[in-house]
Amino acid sequence: MRTTTLLTSARFSKGGEPFATVALPHTWNAKDGQDGGNDYWRGVGTYEIAIPDPTDGKRQFIEFKGANHVATVYCNGRLMGEHKGGFSTFRFDLTPAMKPTGNVVRVDVSNAVSDIYPQTADFTFFGGLYREVSFIETSPAHFDLMKGGTSAVFVTPMVSGTTRLDLFPVEAEGCTVSVDLKDADGAVVASGSAPAEPHLVMTLAVKAPHLWNGMADPYCYTAEASITRGEEVLDTVAVDYGYRSFHVDPNTGFWLNGKNVPLHGVARHQDRLDKGWAISRADHEEDIALIKEVGANTVRLAHYQHDQYFYDLCDHTGFVVWAEIPFISRFIPGKEAHDNTISQMTELISQNYNHPSIFFWGISNEILIGKDREDLRRNLRELNALAKRMDPSRMTTMAQVSMTPMESEHNTITDVVSYNHYFGWYFGEASDNGPWLDKFHALYPDRCLGVSEYGSEAITKWHSAYPENHDYTEEYACEYHHEMLKTFATRPYLWATHLWNMFDFAADGRDEGGIQGRNNKGLVTYDRKLKKDAFYIYQAYWTTEPMMHVCGERFVDRAPGERNVTVYTNCPTVTLVVNGVEVATLPAEDHAAVFKDVALNDGPNIVTAKCGDVTANTITLKAVAEHNYAYDLPEGNDAANWFDDPAARAARKPLDYPEGFYSIKDRVVDLLANSETAAVIHDAMQVFAKSSMMSMMGSDKEDDQGGFMGTMRLSDMMKMASKSFSSDVKRQINEALTKIKKN
Repeated sequence: MRTTTLLTSARFSKGGEPFATVALPHTWNAKDGQDGGNDYWRGVGTYEIAIPDPTDGKRQFIEFKGANHVATVYCNGRLMGEHKGGFSTFRFDLTPAMKPTGNVVRVDVSNAVSDIYPQTADFTFFGGLYREVSFIETSPAHFDLMKGGTSAVFVTPMVSGTTRLDLFPVEAEGCTVSVDLKDADGAVVASGSAPAEPHLVMTLAVKAPHLWNGMADPYCYTAEASITRGEEVLDTVAVDYGYRSFHVDPNTGFWLNGKNVPLHGVARHQDRLDKGWAISRADHEEDIALIKEVGANTVRLAHYQHDQYFYDLCDHTGFVVWAEIPFISRFIPGKEAHDNTISQMTELISQNYNHPSIFFWGISNEILIGKDREDLRRNLRELNALAKRMDPSRMTTMAQVSMTPMESEHNTITDVVSYNHYFGWYFGEASDNGPWLDKFHALYPDRCLGVSEYGSEAITKWHSAYPENHDYTEEYACEYHHEMLKTFATRPYLWATHLWNMFDFAADGRDEGGIQGRNNKGLVTYDRKLKKDAFYIYQAYWTTEPMMHVCGERFVDRAPGERNVTVYTNCPTVTLVVNGVEVATLPAEDHAAVFKDVALNDGPNIVTAKCGDVTANTITLKAVAEHNYAYDLPEGNDAANWFDDPAARAARKPLDYPEGFYSIKDRVVDLLANSETAAVIHDAMQVFAKSSMMSMMGSDKEDDQGGFMGTMRLSDMMKMASKSFSSDVKRQINEALTKIKKN
């Protein structure tokens, strides 16, 4: 029988520094990968891991569930091999290199710049052995541990109950392979056996199988496969699986087991504050619980293969999962990068084939941030064909950057397509989302369309009674997300919507909203300790158990004109209670009730809400005479003016966009095409190309003027790099442009 020993410590050296003992899992970027500056250390770290003594007559393996990006493995000084790709499981057979005692495995892990995806993206590429490492011993006859990091047992279930099993035993001549299919209670519902072969196919039948039915009933079976010689059991592998059917309709969206199930959910990155990617099983469990609490029924596990344990949790929770590879942002030409996309897709599918929660294989994300090209399209078509060949039972998808033309060939490559749209944050207004979606659906009524990303930054120390885009307040995020939910509620043709993001996450190149090194679009903070107010508008829309939440807990000081109170709920009405007195009752419209100009006493005011037996949280508000400027994000170079001269700020007139003249509302590509306007925006383009946001995305290339950057309005470009463009700078550029007449 096989034994598995979790390896929990190692000696570690970063870049040739002296060795020190560290706990496994481990990343060397836990701190510098989250503190901003886009300067986290990328290089080679060396781990020396003492492993148990071998057992006579057994074979020894080492298993890594994730080592980013490239791992080179030695046992007792002997090269075992190399693995390229930071997110999949891989193993090496140590048997030929083992000594009777004193065995050491050395692993050189590199997250240095290379042609291994990802290299350009809006998140930190944490280096190290950041997932579990195990020492495995087996009998010589065993299910092949060297079969691409898989269990070597693949289950293909049909809702009819017909169940195909593909099994891959090794060194099993003269042995028997047996399979028991067990229900959720452990009862055997079908079984079979056959003489061992290198690739053994069995077909078993389960009568009237209990279907895996998403959040309503995530029912899993277990396939337990054994290799025996006579009465001796040599190896056993157990994998969970489920019976379900699904399809996607371009007009009515996702269907599971013959029932229409609108998919609404979130995306998730795997890192945490001060831990990076080196997180525990308890951390995974907490993430699952929070995603379930908000009411999501689908999860996009972006932008790479996640831990097997998290997929297991999704199986048993009932989430519909989009799993993907990190073919992201910018195409890297050349054979090594191409081959790496193929190997990562192969490992993603083969290692996760049995998970009933996975329905969609994602082949790329925002790959057109760089320019389109034929070898890119060829690579995408090859990935799609590979996925369909390896797993015809699931659908393929991809996430398009917002500026991808509706008519793009990219939208025809996969079974379904989704767009990452940030109308209302990076450009445009939140209300622009609906018309864009309707236009696409009208032009291509037979294509299944989804929204793979949308979001707004929300930093919990910034607040406003008059929120506006890019003020980074919780209140703007609430308005934005409420608008998005209303948009989705009236568009049943969307096959899925995935909020970006469930949790704040590290992006070391970012410097936004007064926070360095972080993307703050999460509904929950990076440390998972605080649910932002926007969390609760989703809960109000997505859950049925009665709930109610009073917003503004962190917006305590309320001057005149700042005393509205918003309550989110899935109840029909809301009664506001202030200092124990019922103030008013309002109907909940689109799951929200807004109480205007609530009267507050001097000193603390205790505010809550109720509907029958349902009570909300309680917050404390204080009546103050003047606005508390500590709630306002200092605006770039205008920070002193914000505090020193509020009257001057109030006197500023809105920007003017006269018809027939250029302005910052024009597209960058059009402004660059005119020599006069190109001269005006030259410095702005240089600033933008060097901004933390764009350098992080790799968009500092000249060809972007006709690609990702060129399709944007100059005002939107400035918004993306808001720290570099104060209001005065925007005003000066706009005034210069509006003096130039269009031809």
